[in-house]
Amino acid sequence: WILAWMGLEINTMAIIPLMAQQHHPRATEATTKYFLTQATAAAMILFASTMNAWTMGDWNINQISHPLATTTVTLALALKIGLAPMHFWLPEVLQGLNLTTGLVLSTWQKLAPFALILQISQNTNPALLTTLGVTSALVGGWGGLNQTQLRKLLAYSSIAHLGWMIIILQFMPALTLLNLTIYITMTSTMFLSLKIMASTKINSLALAWPKTPTLTTLIMLSLLSLGGLPPLTGFMPKWLILQELAKQDLPITATIMAMSALLSLFFYLR
Repeated sequence: WILAWMGLEINTMAIIPLMAQQHHPRATEATTKYFLTQATAAAMILFASTMNAWTMGDWNINQISHPLATTTVTLALALKIGLAPMHFWLPEVLQGLNLTTGLVLSTWQKLAPFALILQISQNTNPALLTTLGVTSALVGGWGGLNQTQLRKLLAYSSIAHLGWMIIILQFMPALTLLNLTIYITMTSTMFLSLKIMASTKINSLALAWPKTPTLTTLIMLSLLSLGGLPPLTGFMPKWLILQELAKQDLPITATIMAMSALLSLFFYLR
């Protein structure tokens, strides 16, 4: 746990200069918000792992067994990646960054906490994971509805996708990894395309067709794939997750997740 905590801290410290490189009030504010949330989450992880070692005598990640410690670590990692209801920092921070740093924040920065969540998922309270997943999917759908800023849209899209990944973690970790891989690919496509077009608002995308028709088509397909529209790739993990939830006898959860995907799809279609 000590090594995991050190890794997370180094990771935070490394992205801070990238965020603050534009000397701009928005960038500074985003950097400060990010630093405070990540430091809080890391402190919670250290606290929980120390508590587990104190009560159970074990520092090993796979053998974290004290229920309070497991819950605290899960919540801290959820705060690290921005799962609802600990998501409030993510849209604000992403909005204050340029597209390249935003890409790193939305993809690479999710890998370390996710590796830890995967390792402790079997010991975590299933109700907690389900709550985090459903809340994130709903918040990700609702939050994106009235946004015109593309970076905030991508932040809410990130929250919704993380919800889908967390909901299936306790039943089929392989599906979580599949979803994460596809999410990272699609989000990278989106950020890099927007970077080429230098657009950060929806209305600047509306003027993109005469300039770069090929890239605009690609952006449209990537967005629909992120929304999970068949026959595009993004539909596959959603379909498999809903199927698995139905197999696990959780029809209500599956229905709520499917409805939240409709909310997301609405703002992607716009």
